[in-house]
Amino acid sequence: MDHVDVLILGAGLSGVGSACHLEAKRPGSTYAILEARGAMGGTWDLFRYPGVRSDSDMFTLGYSFEPWVGDKAIADGPSILEYIRTTARTHGIEDKVRYRRRAVSAAWSTDNARWTVDVEHTDTGEREQMTCAFLWGNTGYYRYDQGYRPEFAGEERFGGIVVHPQHWPEDLEWEDKRIVVIGSGATAVTLVPALAERAAHVTMLQRSPTYIVARPGEDKMADSLRRHLPARVAHAIIRWKNVLLTQFSFELSRRKPEFVKRGIRKGVIEALPAGYDVDTDFTPRYNPWDQRLCLVPDGDLFAAIRDGRADVVTDTIETFTESGIRLSSGAELEADIVVTATGLVMQLLGGITLEVDGTPVVPGATVAYKGIMLCGVPNMATTFGYTNASWTLKADLTAEYVCRLLDLMDDRGMRQCTPFGPDPSLPTEPFIDFSSGYVTRAAADLPKQGATTPWRLHQNYLRDTWLLRFAKVDDALELSNPNPVATPAAALA
Repeated sequence: MDHVDVLILGAGLSGVGSACHLEAKRPGSTYAILEARGAMGGTWDLFRYPGVRSDSDMFTLGYSFEPWVGDKAIADGPSILEYIRTTARTHGIEDKVRYRRRAVSAAWSTDNARWTVDVEHTDTGEREQMTCAFLWGNTGYYRYDQGYRPEFAGEERFGGIVVHPQHWPEDLEWEDKRIVVIGSGATAVTLVPALAERAAHVTMLQRSPTYIVARPGEDKMADSLRRHLPARVAHAIIRWKNVLLTQFSFELSRRKPEFVKRGIRKGVIEALPAGYDVDTDFTPRYNPWDQRLCLVPDGDLFAAIRDGRADVVTDTIETFTESGIRLSSGAELEADIVVTATGLVMQLLGGITLEVDGTPVVPGATVAYKGIMLCGVPNMATTFGYTNASWTLKADLTAEYVCRLLDLMDDRGMRQCTPFGPDPSLPTEPFIDFSSGYVTRAAADLPKQGATTPWRLHQNYLRDTWLLRFAKVDDALELSNPNPVATPAAALA
């Protein structure tokens, strides 16, 4: 049976980064990457809708070890995809990827100190098995094959086209069309200005507002530093600058939410035409960072509204009609195309099922360890990025920690590492402290977090840098299952 030391699930931003860390820090380890789709890139290969872009700056969304050299700090999807693939080529990752392979289930055997993984060929349905000493999920946090898609009354009567951004048709023509985008999150605020460049008109229909913040698409300080410093040095400086600014913004939002609300509101008022009803369309009912803030580079959404190419309507849908959507207020929106930017379906570890020594693992009944492992589950890690900062910041730290853990196991001659949980008398909380719909819908299926370190998710890059890069590796972690002592005959052979 095909066996590797480390089996990585997913060849997206996280999977490629994890493999690069393994190559650099553990060159003697054997590994393979399983990718369910036919191409590398994960999210950035999947999403093809107009205007797709990052919602974090590329100095933090990019890898710590691979400087971002593009002109745009807020980059478009194709540029990010090329960055991932170039990184894979540079670090010799490409030939480790096995495409159209989805890990369906994995069973841990303490006797054998390994995982047996059932793998499905997504193009043929054929099954095979692999084994590994360590299983590492880098599958992101949502289902790639299915977005969140609520049912709307009367949708079958609509005479136009309905599309979900996660499955954007390559041949869809929207020039001179009337378009309604349902939603108010990052996807919607990206789509609206991009579609408005060619459409007759675009309406963003939202049930409730989201905090939207404009930011320059280019980083002038980065441009200046890169003219005078080596790329790696400039990248590191800008990365830390942006980390500190983002962390400051988050902490300020938690401690002084009213102050931050006023600042965001002031920026929106200045960006929109005089007299615009900001309270209705751009003043959420929750506090900043209770959900993720939406970033609009160079204020492109506001520019589309100012120019009359787009507008925002805050209302609920009563029913679709033959020519559009009738709202609860009685107003009607005529449309040729309706885009349902209604969100994602969260999924842990790509939907794989787990068992440990014959006992099924129920992720929702476990507690996360350092936000990386599941208590009671040996030799397995999963990469899950920040909700209040760039995903890759946590992904890089996770990779560093996994390499440190594997080194420690080798040093102590142990084949198994198993995190144990917090005191069961202490309370637990949801894994993600966010009120977004896609999070609350999946809360029961996600692991919990504890009240104290190392079971607590801090959502703080500075604290995690110490915890994962420098602090003790095996606090609340049991190393066991020693390597068998070789007999002289075996050693000679």
